[in-house]
Amino acid sequence: MMHKMKVSLLSLALVLLSEGSLLAQNLKKEFPKSFTVTVTNPLNQQREDVMVLVEGEEIKKRIASFNPKAFVVLDGKNEIASQYNLRDSENRGIVVVLDQLAPKATRNLTIRYNEKGSSVRTYPRRTQAEVSHKVGGEFQNRKYIGGQFVNVDSLRVPSEHTDHSNYIRYEGPGWESDKVGYRFYLDWRNGTDVFGKKTKEMVLQQVGQDGFDSYHETQPWGMDVLKVGKTLGVGTLAMFHEGKANRLAETDSMISVIAENGAVYSSIRTNYYGWKVAGHLLDVTSLLSIPAGSRLTHHQVKVSGGDPQNLSTGIIKDQRAKLHTSRGTENAWGYIASYGKQSLNGEGDNLGIAVLFRPTDLLEITEDEHSHVVVLNPSENEVEYYFLAAWELEPEGIKTEEQFLKYLKQTAQELANPVQVQFGSKPKL
Repeated sequence: MMHKMKVSLLSLALVLLSEGSLLAQNLKKEFPKSFTVTVTNPLNQQREDVMVLVEGEEIKKRIASFNPKAFVVLDGKNEIASQYNLRDSENRGIVVVLDQLAPKATRNLTIRYNEKGSSVRTYPRRTQAEVSHKVGGEFQNRKYIGGQFVNVDSLRVPSEHTDHSNYIRYEGPGWESDKVGYRFYLDWRNGTDVFGKKTKEMVLQQVGQDGFDSYHETQPWGMDVLKVGKTLGVGTLAMFHEGKANRLAETDSMISVIAENGAVYSSIRTNYYGWKVAGHLLDVTSLLSIPAGSRLTHHQVKVSGGDPQNLSTGIIKDQRAKLHTSRGTENAWGYIASYGKQSLNGEGDNLGIAVLFRPTDLLEITEDEHSHVVVLNPSENEVEYYFLAAWELEPEGIKTEEQFLKYLKQTAQELANPVQVQFGSKPKL
């Protein structure tokens, strides 16, 4: 019996080895050229779900013939999920998310490609971005009557639209990872809200389909967990003026575009024209992005038409949550954060929210009537920051303040010490 088992295991191993060799041969045939990159973790601590960007411009400098429509990424002999960002100019190139990267470790990735043609690879979806509005009806007194929701690649907000018009599904664009979802109101409020998730599956496509605001009550997938109101929610863009954080309330027009909607990375670009604030008339480009396996939204902001004294953001004030702040160091980004029973779920579960910023951008940490505010100094009219939410009912969720602060501090260190990507071998057969 034992002899037969050993023979069976050996036969299975040979079959798997043969299949692996055949797969490698097929990949080499389908994608005959290759180059390598090394990814290094500079920190002496393990990182989980590590986003890696192999910049498109750097690829072109070395490999003029690289075809972004036909490639695969191999970690050792294993193909891993990847995508090439084309519409997201701030993060154009190959994106992968590594499951983990050990302390001070280096991983070698092989990128195989075909100079000609197109080869679409399908991977399990771990991010999503969408905007959905009604068609087939009409506006009556700024309410949209009739029609049905359809997803679109971009949306210029019609002049008739305002809050609660029932025109845009869940009132604005949404984006999510396998950990958390977000939305912002594409109207005069322009506040950022949080969808807490009870599943790792993508859920935005079903939110608001069974009733305009049914997501305010707990659903099998989760629910809206943050009360935004007149606050900055989490990570809402504003300008601090005369003791108040002023959101993008008064604009001439707004256009929102789904820049990327991929398996491992998604982003939304929104252009605001004619933002009237504090004596300025500004045009704003906002890029919100999220990678797989992450709670972090990266917000990259550019303004033109003036020289604003600050760009600001922040988080809601809630008496049920304790405030934590850090101005940051050379080895860690700063943050403002809160943790406590501030979830909208009637059971009063814990929710942590935070904004993280580069210490050299900080002007002050302050507050107004509704929000805790971080005031940032734009460099050449640009600023970037990250924001996040951690709901305790997530799968494998953060359930204590101690866990949240540990996660937050590690995240701040990782932002200050990004992974290093270096090119290895030149293209070869």
